[in-house]
Amino acid sequence: MFADRVQVTLRAGRGGNGCLSFRREWGVPKGGPDGGRGGDGGSVYLLSDPGVKSLSFFRFHPINKARPGANGEGGNRRGGKGRDLTLLVPPGTVVKFATGEEILFDFDRPGLRYLAAKGGRGGRGNASFASATHRAPRECEPGRPGEEKELILELKLIADVGLVGFPNAGKSTLISRMSSARPVIADYPFTTLVPNLGVVDLDEERSFVVADIPGLIQGAHLGHGLGVRFLRHVERTKALVHVVDVSPQSGRDPADDFRVVRDELEAFNAALLQRKQIVAANKTDLLAGDFRRLEGLRQAAAERGLPFLEVSALKRTGLKALVSEIWKALESADGSKAAGAGD
Repeated sequence: MFADRVQVTLRAGRGGNGCLSFRREWGVPKGGPDGGRGGDGGSVYLLSDPGVKSLSFFRFHPINKARPGANGEGGNRRGGKGRDLTLLVPPGTVVKFATGEEILFDFDRPGLRYLAAKGGRGGRGNASFASATHRAPRECEPGRPGEEKELILELKLIADVGLVGFPNAGKSTLISRMSSARPVIADYPFTTLVPNLGVVDLDEERSFVVADIPGLIQGAHLGHGLGVRFLRHVERTKALVHVVDVSPQSGRDPADDFRVVRDELEAFNAALLQRKQIVAANKTDLLAGDFRRLEGLRQAAAERGLPFLEVSALKRTGLKALVSEIWKALESADGSKAAGAGD
């Protein structure tokens, strides 16, 4: 089961109690204090692992606890440290407090480790309180509680390109033709209920990751349709491909569909419209000689200075040109970032 947003409770282990003890040994009538310190509690860590694809584990395990530290013992024996707990999350996960939108940590690449909840310190035993003027201390400390945090884990897929458009625009078919991804494809709205990732190989040295974002409709940013549930997955992309159904069977105006999707992207995050964008007129094989719908979309793309391509994902026509245009957009996006970094 795919999950891209969960609330979790993370509890670090409590520190062990310090020990109150005095040395008792035959022939030593006045043994000194020898109570050891308690062990520190275990901490809770999050680790980004590329083998993990969603946050489903946390849906069934919303509360996760690290082990407590052991109590100190006589003979100045310190209690053992509680075992740390490491939880795996997919790359692209962001960590937030449950009560706000501040990002605490962003797993923007694999192999990152984040201390989410720190274990409590072990309490001091009475040996720690001994001094030249206080030779028989009877005080010791309890272990301190570990941190407990209510967090939101939110997954934003890491992809170079996002395919956006209305339901049944042909995004799933397109990603299946461009890459090795095999999403569920059917002729009804919202066939795609989870984002799909595919790797497109141009040659031995050039490739990019493309994400099929479940269909948007008017009012998506207000919660209509699938709402904003999947809009967050386009926030990390470098380029967007507007997949627009130009066939008469859709019963909608392609240029209006294009406008609606752009408006929804802008309402969700205006910065998305600053990404490189390409317009792909899909299902051109179904036009049956009526090119007015196609020309209206072409004009809408031209007004915004966006590349326009005619494709048919089903018939595999125009895909090479589309992949080439996407690669050009990615190179341009990377070049812009490099130029900005040097300013």
